[in-house]
Amino acid sequence: MSGIIQLLPERTANQIAAGEVVQRPASVVKELLENAVDAEATSIKLYIKNGGCTHIQVDDNGKGMNAFDARMCWERHATSKITKAEDLYNLHTLGFRGEALASIASVSEVEMKTKNATESAGTRIVVNAGNLETQENTAATQGTSITVKNLFYNLPARKNFLKSISVETKHIFEEYQRIALAYPAIGFEFYNQDKNLSKLKGGTLKARIVELFNLKEDELIDATEETEIVNISGFIGSPKLTKRTRGNQYLFANGRFIKDHYLNHAISSGYGGLLEDKSYPFFILFLEVDPAKIDVNIHPTKHEVKFEDGRHVYTLLQSVIKKTLGAHFVIPTDTQLHNALGYSNTASNNPSN
Repeated sequence: MSGIIQLLPERTANQIAAGEVVQRPASVVKELLENAVDAEATSIKLYIKNGGCTHIQVDDNGKGMNAFDARMCWERHATSKITKAEDLYNLHTLGFRGEALASIASVSEVEMKTKNATESAGTRIVVNAGNLETQENTAATQGTSITVKNLFYNLPARKNFLKSISVETKHIFEEYQRIALAYPAIGFEFYNQDKNLSKLKGGTLKARIVELFNLKEDELIDATEETEIVNISGFIGSPKLTKRTRGNQYLFANGRFIKDHYLNHAISSGYGGLLEDKSYPFFILFLEVDPAKIDVNIHPTKHEVKFEDGRHVYTLLQSVIKKTLGAHFVIPTDTQLHNALGYSNTASNNPSN
């Protein structure tokens, strides 16, 4: 007896998953950079062409893989990060579901070269539209290099939704910035059309921020607090760094960049009268919480998380901002507010400014 319900072919299932995981070239960049971090790389290089639509390459000097793992990593739900559902609440890595590489390979042409410390030769893998075409030994140094070409070439409808090259390049650089900020001890390089746009040496978080955003050290204020619920660390900008857009606001939870308007509001409200109306502060803050008290698995991109005790995290974050600013600024009068924002009396009274 036959019915109308059937199992999807593996290739179709991977392409559907790709619709969630691989939204644009920046999604591929994010996954590959996170894999390089998880591989304990100390040097990561990113190369793109045509906004990542035709070429994305990430090279790292991490642990690399043996021949078996090099083949298995392209299978859907193949992962070294978890073995049971409970492991989702004790995560210490960026990737864990085992969907990303299979999803990427299903909608592109992929080549990987990898080698670990225990094998004399490396492994070269070629996957086209989810189909393994080549697996062979190759000369390689320790680490992994993955090249993704012609994204969505087999799904023209998806490809038509991509934006201009400049817009896609902008999204890629944003992902590069986020991972570079989250792991300042790692050296990063970014190449666009074979031109080096960024070369970051491994070092301190403050040095990484100064280099990425071309700031002065005295414009950054250290914000650190340890509590039973959450540990907060990082830097907030002096009031003169406020802008009319939210662009330079970075919040991380357990090393993972997150988007959380609720917690962003806690930070902004902590500035109180030091902020002008409709202006937004500069901040790069890290929250460290017990992995069992945060759910990072509520969205395929992993940009959204859910805290077990979100209200307390909000209150603590707001209090830390107030306390930090209180050590540098008094409750401002109108004149003091203008000075703190970097305006002179003349400039503040001039309608053209």
